[in-house]
Amino acid sequence: MFPDQNPARIEGRRPRALVSGVASDSHTWNLVYLQLVCEEEGLDVVNLGPCVPDELLVAECVDQRPDLVVLSTVNGHGYREGLRVVPKLRARPELAGVPIVMGGRLGVTGRREKELADQLEAAGCDRVFDRGGPEDIDEFRTLAAAVTWKADDAAARTPVQSG
Repeated sequence: MFPDQNPARIEGRRPRALVSGVASDSHTWNLVYLQLVCEEEGLDVVNLGPCVPDELLVAECVDQRPDLVVLSTVNGHGYREGLRVVPKLRARPELAGVPIVMGGRLGVTGRREKELADQLEAAGCDRVFDRGGPEDIDEFRTLAAAVTWKADDAAARTPVQSG
């Protein structure tokens, strides 16, 4: 994303993450945890919660103009749902430069399945967190901080234009 296209800079606001579960996943604590991590790294957060239909997720992303989209799944259906919803997000020109990340239990086997992560990245995810250990959250925290830093840096270098 080019600095002059950063939604936070254009709107004169703090960078924002949109956190969401996938349509079939009713788990919530993962979403609360990810919200707290994002907030600790300096992002405002819109948390859509669990069981978010694809159409609502796309509409909210277009409306909220997040600087980062975080999709989380615990029920093991994230792979299939990610392959369905991520291309819908990527089809929207307003979201073209917005990083989309996904993590959690992608499949039902309970083991890491690299091919699932590779397919989700091919579908448009910028990063898939599928290892299930502390290295994932450390990497996610670094990514969230980088989104904040980029937005802050862009705002410092380019004055916000008023109406």
